[in-house]
Parts: sequence; structure tokens; C-alpha cells
Amino acid sequence: MAQAQAAATSVTLTVNGEPKTLDVAPWETLLDLLRERLRLTGAKKGCDQGQCGACTVLVDGRRVNSCLQLAVMRDGCEITTIEGLGGPDELHPMQAAFVKHDAFQCGYCTPGQICSAVGMIREGHAETSDEIRELMSGNLCRCGAYTNILDAVEEVLAERNAPKLEAAE
Repeated sequence: MAQAQAAATSVTLTVNGEPKTLDVAPWETLLDLLRERLRLTGAKKGCDQGQCGACTVLVDGRRVNSCLQLAVMRDGCEITTIEGLGGPDELHPMQAAFVKHDAFQCGYCTPGQICSAVGMIREGHAETSDEIRELMSGNLCRCGAYTNILDAVEEVLAERNAPKLEAAE
């Protein structure tokens, strides 16, 4: 007996500012779509179970584990990967802070760490070092660069929360 083929579903996503319309299988994860079909390999497949955070991307500005998201669930959403945050010529402030504080070693977890930190700051729940640690606890670093990651996140958070000085007229 022939195995039934599930029909592909058309989805429209905005990925790093560019609209994309794709036919996806019902079981295709957002992570696989990004990596295999769109060749955006910054998000990593670590555990494929939502436990390590290496696949973290931003969906409508909120951090998600893309390995746990079916692509069909994200029809109409805006997806931002590490490739969409900044590039070599103009780093996102979080990317620059990670470089400044040497907040990576092997780099495997770094894209997920950065996307998670950007999303966490946007969520507005982190004010203290302990809150940052707790809210970033879903992103594992096998190399143990946690102290430097914390320093980088604290720097960006402090810059975001610093009072803006009005230009003198």
C-alpha cells in the first residue's frame, strides 16, 4: 500500500526584512526551513528538542526555539535570524558587545544567545544580573562563557536604560 503524501501548504514569511512565499510540508520545522531551504545557517540544530537554545530566532520580535516551531504555524510572521540583526559592516549592539566581552568560545551557541538576549531585552523583564541569568537559562553554552555573556548583555541593557540627553538648542 502506497504511503499517503501530505499536501504542502503555502506560507508567507518575512525573513530578515524580505518577504518569502514557500510551500512547506506540514512537518517541516522553522529551523529546517531556515537552514535547509533559505540557507540561513546561523540558527543551529543543537538538541532538536528545545532544550539548548542554539536554534533561537525572533518571531515577531519574541524569542522562540525554531526547532519546536512548525513552519506552517508561522504563516504571516516576521522572522529575524542572526543574519538579520547586523552584518560585518554594521553590527547590532548585542553582536558588538559579544565581541567586546569575548562572550563566545567555539561560537556554536552564539547566534541563539544573541537572538535570545535581544528578545529578552525587548520583553523588558530583565533588570538585574540574576534576572538576566534566569531569563537566559534556556540558552546553553557548552564552553562555559556565561560570565562574558552576562557582561555583554548587561552592557547593552545599561545602554538601553541610560537616560537620553537632549541636544542643547
